[in-house]
Amino acid sequence: MRPMSLRSIPGVVHVEVLRGARAPDGAPPDLLVEVPHGADERAHYDALSAQLHSPLPERLHGFFHVNTDIGAWAYGRLAAERVVGARPETTVLLVRCLVPRTFVDTNRELATADDLARGGLTAAMPPYVTDPRDHALLNRLHGDYVGVIEAAYEQTCGAGGLALSPHTYGPYVLPIAKIDDSIVLQLEAAHAPGTVETLAVRPEIDLLADTKEGECLADPALVLDVQRRLDAAGYAVARSRTYQLLPGSQTYRLSRMHPGRVFCLEVRRDLLVRHYTALTAMEVDPAKVRRLAEPLADSLVAALSVR
Repeated sequence: MRPMSLRSIPGVVHVEVLRGARAPDGAPPDLLVEVPHGADERAHYDALSAQLHSPLPERLHGFFHVNTDIGAWAYGRLAAERVVGARPETTVLLVRCLVPRTFVDTNRELATADDLARGGLTAAMPPYVTDPRDHALLNRLHGDYVGVIEAAYEQTCGAGGLALSPHTYGPYVLPIAKIDDSIVLQLEAAHAPGTVETLAVRPEIDLLADTKEGECLADPALVLDVQRRLDAAGYAVARSRTYQLLPGSQTYRLSRMHPGRVFCLEVRRDLLVRHYTALTAMEVDPAKVRRLAEPLADSLVAALSVR
């Protein structure tokens, strides 16, 4: 399958190919950058929520802003641009999900809620989506996106290339008992003055390379090189501390299918935006994104150069 055979689907996925000046036409991608939580703009939320029939919780957009991976698309794409600039024989395939995870999480398998909950991850579809018409729509969107990424990983990793899955997470460990109709009230209480200051703070960057049993599914040399370069850039870097690669997530499944070729990381959102505001829209800071993307791209260039 040629890289250009994958196409964007409005409201589902944005697909883009970056070719270096010396990249051969028709060659499989050397690098895939897949952003499964790329629907990080309020317009993405509004467009899908307007199509739903379920009685959604009030101010649910606050949950969207807390839970969406703002900054992931920005640093993933910039890293891809820098890889192509440094290595002009390279082709990069970019895939950005446009379906807000507030309604269905395309990085989850649809029927594995129990396994995910045990690992601290949210299920594919939240319980406040109750209307059967919504279930049908969201299942279709989920399937459309997963079909694209399965092809993208196969044509990249299946041909010997690498995949990067960039994520971001909020700075605090939130005391959320359950995601249900009260989720916005829980989030507002957690971020209230006098409470938010008491919450545990997550690592600045967490490299999600390992299973819960300690098995590394990424390329160990790449993981160590990324950690070394990000340490040198002044970041506090952890490894599989906040989350692990768990059955039920698409990243786990695709890492199993393509061992040693998929690399996933979480970056704290407050390190990528101008001002972290939790329940409202945030603006990405280009200088902060560049600070992160540069060492990440250098690691990817080095890894691609030895393959």
